[in-house]
Amino acid sequence: MTSPAPSSVPGRAALRADCSSCFGLCCVALPFAASADFAVDKEAGRPCGNLRGDFSCGIHSRLRESGYPGCTVYDCFGAGQRTAQVTFGGRDWRSAPETARDMFAVFPVMRQLHELLWYVEEALELPAARPVHAELRRARADVDRRARADAAAVAATDVPAVRAEVNTVLRRVGDLVRAAAPEPGPDHRGADLVGARLRGADLRGASLRGALLVAADLRGADLRWADLIGADLRGADLSGADLTGAVFLTQAQLNAARGDAATRIPPALDRPAHW
Repeated sequence: MTSPAPSSVPGRAALRADCSSCFGLCCVALPFAASADFAVDKEAGRPCGNLRGDFSCGIHSRLRESGYPGCTVYDCFGAGQRTAQVTFGGRDWRSAPETARDMFAVFPVMRQLHELLWYVEEALELPAARPVHAELRRARADVDRRARADAAAVAATDVPAVRAEVNTVLRRVGDLVRAAAPEPGPDHRGADLVGARLRGADLRGASLRGALLVAADLRGADLRWADLIGADLRGADLSGADLTGAVFLTQAQLNAARGDAATRIPPALDRPAHW
């Protein structure tokens, strides 16, 4: 294992998954059901059949071909290594089975806290969000304090309450970024746009918070200055789309979508291997 992750969050670099410092927690703690995303059923707390003794995945290089595309979409935002190396001090659930139950309870909560930290860290990098930087720093300190607590306290976190509080300032950030667009963008927050034909659409400055864009045709769409927090992009076609300057877009959202070499993405994210 690598050295323990720091107990505070020094930017988004610490919020990227480091599977080599984890104990395969997403492959054990979380349940999944046989579907288009997973080849088999698995209950929470039971190791996936593909998990090796060293906590690596036996089919990592061919997950999609093996019927596990859901695994390629998942992102723990670095919660795995923090849970493993910080909260539990590097003790793994195999060699210290007494930690298993608590570790598996902490991990999904930590993942949600780290997702919030990702959004807050992104917002703090945005010049348009300067008017609320003080509020963002307070939110970051509060969420990080909760993530640094002991296992029992982390597991007992009222995540909906924390999320609601942080979302208040994140909404303001989204509005500030959208206001920087050349013209007011459309408000599609929470909209059902499943399969929508939006090829070449001008969505600059749009609010797509929580929008359902499953299988939407967004080829060549302009999504600069758009707020994409919580948007469902599963199967959406982003070929040739421009997402530079879009805010609160995550790696998991990109991984769930389709795209090509012409898709323009924010510099903090990686182009999915399957594009």
